[in-house]
Amino acid sequence: MPEPHAPTPAGDPTGAPAIELVDVVKRFGATTVLDGLSFAVAKGERVALIGPSGSGKTTILRLLMTLEEADGGFLYVDGEPYTHEVRDGRRVPIPEKRRRRVRRRVGMVFQQFNLFPNMTVLGNIIEAPVHALGLAREEAVARADRLLEQVGMADKRDARPTALSGGQQQRVAIARALAMDPEILLLDEVTSALDPELVVDVLEVLRTLAETTDLTMLIVTHEMQFARDVSHRVLMFDRGRIVEEADPETMFTAPTHVRTQAFLKAVLG
Repeated sequence: MPEPHAPTPAGDPTGAPAIELVDVVKRFGATTVLDGLSFAVAKGERVALIGPSGSGKTTILRLLMTLEEADGGFLYVDGEPYTHEVRDGRRVPIPEKRRRRVRRRVGMVFQQFNLFPNMTVLGNIIEAPVHALGLAREEAVARADRLLEQVGMADKRDARPTALSGGQQQRVAIARALAMDPEILLLDEVTSALDPELVVDVLEVLRTLAETTDLTMLIVTHEMQFARDVSHRVLMFDRGRIVEEADPETMFTAPTHVRTQAFLKAVLG
């Protein structure tokens, strides 16, 4: 089995993509969730994944966080094998030390905030940089304070998560992900657990982040306007496959695939 060649995506003519999936297969029991999926995300590109529930979008993010293991195919980050490589003609796992090193480049914000309730907001943000990255506590605190200011939560640094609203907790979760200084940020339906009146503030934080950083972002969202506003490209998923991809303007005003048309009509009315 020859090792798959990582093509250079449009938008980054000089180097490897930030993220690449090649012929990725993922099954849960008898159900195939991802069926030979291949796509790439260029460095600094923001790509939104849309489609019905169960179409495989969140599974992609979980594979990129190594929370799930692919049953076939290959994942690359910055051109490096992420979970498996070809050795002696066989698909084999890469060593765990290499996997951990590459995984540090990837951060994720989940649907649920998953903050430690026994820690303050500040404690939640500095925990991983200190213990996983080996950052000095003073440097981690300074970074946390900058990020709390950025997400509008500086006045809550000493509060416990249970004293915060859902929107405030999600903004802390965004700061926590950024505290690891990732090159790639994965966003998984980050507003789906929030009351409608709390969604606006969280989306505004993410819009500002998109406008002011060069982070590569892979965004699973049901907020179509948000996807339209912040992404460079939109991928429409159905049954573990990409059925259409386009720039946001084209995707939301003139989709060509009947499945995309039906989905957007149902979502947008």
